[in-house]
Amino acid sequence: MGLRDDLERFREVGEQRREDLADFIQYGDLGGGRPDQINIPVKIISLPEFEYDQRDQGGVGQGEDGTPDTGQPVGQPQPQPGDDGEDGEPGEEGSDHEYYEMDPEEFAEELDEELGLDLEPKGKRVIEEKEGPFTDLTRTGPDSTLDFERMFKEGLKRKLAMDFDEDFLRELCKVEGITPRKVFEWARGENLPVSMAWVEEAYDDIPADERGTWRSIAEVEANVERESVQQQIRREGIKHVPFRREDERYRYPEIIEEKEKNVVVVNIRDVSGSMREKKRELVERTFTPLDWYLQGKYDNAEFVYIAHDAEAWEVERDDFFGIRSGGGTKISSAYELAAELLEEYPWSDWNRYVFAAGDSENSSNDTEERVIPMMDQIPANLHAYVETQPSGNAINATHAEELERHFGTDADDVAIAYVNDADDVTDAIYEILSTESESDE
Repeated sequence: MGLRDDLERFREVGEQRREDLADFIQYGDLGGGRPDQINIPVKIISLPEFEYDQRDQGGVGQGEDGTPDTGQPVGQPQPQPGDDGEDGEPGEEGSDHEYYEMDPEEFAEELDEELGLDLEPKGKRVIEEKEGPFTDLTRTGPDSTLDFERMFKEGLKRKLAMDFDEDFLRELCKVEGITPRKVFEWARGENLPVSMAWVEEAYDDIPADERGTWRSIAEVEANVERESVQQQIRREGIKHVPFRREDERYRYPEIIEEKEKNVVVVNIRDVSGSMREKKRELVERTFTPLDWYLQGKYDNAEFVYIAHDAEAWEVERDDFFGIRSGGGTKISSAYELAAELLEEYPWSDWNRYVFAAGDSENSSNDTEERVIPMMDQIPANLHAYVETQPSGNAINATHAEELERHFGTDADDVAIAYVNDADDVTDAIYEILSTESESDE
């Protein structure tokens, strides 16, 4: 039963990782990850394992009465209460398995699967041009690249269009009293691609004793079976295909542009006096997974952090989530600074995301007169605003509602999300990223 139980625990590890990821999204626990990795907290910290002890212990089981316990390493004594210096109570110290290390790319893949997202970033700046498959065609080139298959098809189509049943026309030339002109006119009436010169030559070649074999054209049609070009090819094969110079095409490689997928993410946060600790915490829980997700999706990701009250200033990430001011609120100041900083990241070369968060409180008319026009003017893959109001909407917290009224709920480059508690974080992230996914299609 011990081995069977261990195998079952292995199966549970994969499912547990997904649950742990969902917990991370909701609670934003980074676990002290380095810049190139993210640490996801895991609940299963003791993985089943086998160990071999080279010492001779007189058997493989060390449990009570000689019976090993489930999951006990082979050849090792069974841990007893008090072995760790405590009175049998669970310890509180950490373990090497408390966190699962995950790089941003893996995190993005897991989040895509968890939330059902389908964001495929597009590269903008060309970093390399290379030869691809030989799919393009030109009229000149070396003989080794001649597309003979295409040339043969063109010649075959011409043969099917130009050939006709020569034997049948020769029989028409044997009709009593017929002239080459009448044979030619009949052929033209049947849409046969024959020339007058060919008919005259065929008429002259008819032996004198065969002239008058048929009394009329109708008699020929009734007694001589006409053969199509397709039937003739099946019977005799293809003896000749009329190629022309104009049929020649030479294959050359398609030039493929390798584009680097660059992204700059501007994170904007309200740090005014109304943004208390709970609101700041919800901002961090929402923005942190978004940063990791985009870092995992793009080849090169850069992040800009802007704090604002009535004025805006650029800050480092370590200060972004903790800083607090006692001033008022003017959200447009942050967008003015964002527009200035984004000049270093041209829209032609960079994908852009502008994420803002706050409690939706703003100075009078600032949203309508300044913020909305600037959101329209700043080119970006996505503009997003996250409202954090743990205690419900304040009377003057109207910024998110004004944005929603102006841009609508189905805009393809603007997302509005509401986070009142930790349970709303996952839905907010889905709302933001799914909007980008749809606009990218």
